[in-house]
Amino acid sequence: MKMRKVLALLAVCAFAVFALAGCGGSQNASSGSGSGAKVLKVGSSIDFAPFEFQDEGQKEYQGFDMDLIRAIGKEMGYEVEIQNLGFDGLIPALQGKNIDVIISGMTINDERKQNVLFSEPYYQSGLTMVVRSDEQGIKTFQDLKGKKVAVQMGTTSAAEVSKIDGVEVKTLNTPADCFMELKAGGVDAVVNDRPVNDYYITKSGATGVKALEEKLTAEDYGIAVGKDNKELQEKINAAFKKIKENGEYDKIFAKWFGEKK
Repeated sequence: MKMRKVLALLAVCAFAVFALAGCGGSQNASSGSGSGAKVLKVGSSIDFAPFEFQDEGQKEYQGFDMDLIRAIGKEMGYEVEIQNLGFDGLIPALQGKNIDVIISGMTINDERKQNVLFSEPYYQSGLTMVVRSDEQGIKTFQDLKGKKVAVQMGTTSAAEVSKIDGVEVKTLNTPADCFMELKAGGVDAVVNDRPVNDYYITKSGATGVKALEEKLTAEDYGIAVGKDNKELQEKINAAFKKIKENGEYDKIFAKWFGEKK
């Protein structure tokens, strides 16, 4: 979960239609009150576009995670009820059984595994690179030697790119500034977290640039359930497998990040 601040800044700077508000308390994905249907109580910190956010004037929470958990819930036969909680409060809420699952761009790591069970990874993040469409000399991170690279100030990309020998790093305030500098010819590449790059290209309809597949770093996101809830973990994994097999996952992915690479 290294890039929450970066993604929020990107949404503000590049896509002003989004208001990354942490408001809304809780909401039902479908009004199933009194229907007798099973309810899956989901916790998420709604401030992490494009994974979870709330559009100005909209009641429903939106984003890749929101579409994914609703599709998984539907496959399981559950109504999905989403609660907006602070990120630091998600695992305590799960342990207190106030929610059943967490989906919130949460990185699977050993520390968290001590407190929760994770689903199979549903998204691999990490640092990727964007270059101009006609760039033929840069295909991997090792090709950046002697090149100028734009990164956002204070991010992991700035630290990691600086470790590559012979790279001239240009630090800018926002991801949008980095992409503008690339298109203007001031730098040869932009390095940012994968969702930042993919979301920028997909949602802005950017032309003249392309994202390269190689990752400089990698981290997996997972859906968390209670440590004592192996049964729910297995149900989520089974539903996730089905929506991957029937193509629903790829549709959701393409909506937010473009065609799956």
